[in-house]
Amino acid sequence: MDYSIRKCKEYDLNKVIELCQKHAIYEQCSYDINSKENLLKYALFSEKPQLYCFVIVINESIEGYFTYTFDFSTWDAGTYLHLDCLYLEPDYRGKKIGDKVIELLKDIAIQNNCINIQWQTPYFIEKAIRFYQRIGAKGKSKIRFSLEVDCSGH
Repeated sequence: MDYSIRKCKEYDLNKVIELCQKHAIYEQCSYDINSKENLLKYALFSEKPQLYCFVIVINESIEGYFTYTFDFSTWDAGTYLHLDCLYLEPDYRGKKIGDKVIELLKDIAIQNNCINIQWQTPYFIEKAIRFYQRIGAKGKSKIRFSLEVDCSGH
């Protein structure tokens, strides 16, 4: 199978947003596509990006994406790469593309002096969990919380 992994370009954003929506459905979450393009454009393509994105292109069509940030761990006293999202269309899962994604992320983490790569996945996505275990990742039992804030007054 012919595929490539490349940095996201501005003209890819509509497809990435479409895949974000599919990703949210897969993880049984809601996703509002409104105003995402401008917000993501700023986060990804400003002078100091807040987010980094790659797309997975198969047969000249974007069929997956992953995003990451760099964060700092108080406990480890070091920078880590946070894999925020990783999504691949169902027809292309199980074909070793994820292995290439992880290798690329490891290279990026090393180039940026990161101590590790961290991410979370829903407990019910067993195929992803098996993949992560196969590549040597270790699960940590935690519950992820999210608290919405209203910053409309700023």
